Amino acid sequence: MSNLTRWNPVSEFEDLINRYNRYFGLPATNGDKEGKDLFRRNDWAPAVDIKENKDAFVIDAELPGMNKEDVKVTVHDGVLTIQGERKQETETGDDKHHRVERVYGSFMRRFTLPDNVDADSIKAKFKDGVLSLTLNKVEPLEPKAIEVNVD
Repeated sequence: MSNLTRWNPVSEFEDLINRYNRYFGLPATNGDKEGKDLFRRNDWAPAVDIKENKDAFVIDAELPGMNKEDVKVTVHDGVLTIQGERKQETETGDDKHHRVERVYGSFMRRFTLPDNVDADSIKAKFKDGVLSLTLNKVEPLEPKAIEVNVD
């Protein structure tokens, strides 16, 4: 007598994605109680708009449901980093979730600053779930010519 195994191509595809993610150090996909959910996301990155005017660059990052205490902005070696965590609401015994589409967890966005940005004068504002960063421009330094005497 032989055992029959039902082939599930979605499950095999999700296993392949998990192996790929492990190889590159990315988070694995999670299955839900009903079975594998191929389109579930474990990681997220806030959407940003980057604008430029004559005096500054402005970066607006959408961070709905977050407070300014949940976000950290740093500059190191010419790279601006925005990082934080959006925490999932705790479930109560009375609630029955039918669908959860909002993404929770940690995020990090990095941006290489142009040479004409004054990293020491970056200003940040947080209002209505939007983080606005103003990066003031400075005149780029002229390269110095160094004359070398040849003997």
